[in-house]
Amino acid sequence: LTFLQRSLEAGHTAHALGTLKRILTILKTVVAQVDVLETLTPTQFLAFRSRLEAASGFESAQFRALEAALGVHGKSNQGGQTVFDSYLRYLSQVGYTVPEEKSSAATQEVLVSVYRDDGEAAQVAERLVDLDEGFQEWRYRHVKMVERTIGDKPGTGGSSGAEYLRRTLFQPAFPDLWAIRSRL
Repeated sequence: LTFLQRSLEAGHTAHALGTLKRILTILKTVVAQVDVLETLTPTQFLAFRSRLEAASGFESAQFRALEAALGVHGKSNQGGQTVFDSYLRYLSQVGYTVPEEKSSAATQEVLVSVYRDDGEAAQVAERLVDLDEGFQEWRYRHVKMVERTIGDKPGTGGSSGAEYLRRTLFQPAFPDLWAIRSRL
């Protein structure tokens, strides 16, 4: 995601779209791997679950970095810039007037213009929506896999398991890109 952010901030549309295509392909592969895990019965999964110890998304620095880069749960990465922040900088690079304040209403006005212009900036926005949707799909598949293998048992990282995971569903990384749909 760092390369994507650099490409966006430099105004390199082709690089950004190519990087997003690669990210989306990787994400589809990760989501498809859940199919393999779902071939296990609960008993088969429980036979090796203890070997996972505390391994979980809670313990994964990479997963936390991914959430931060996407701005999920209001987090941002170490530099404070999310992928959406980088997209807004990209919009400035390609000629849109992006408000300084992070007001959703003002940002959404710009995004509506981007979509109405229907150019490359709208293509990038749609790939970001694909990324957001793919991440939400992964979360959903993860929840269903957990429900089918361990039910409501606690998660390996000490969370409430499926209950916690259900709370993370439908929290878009790019809410402004979803909010403007009804205005187009």
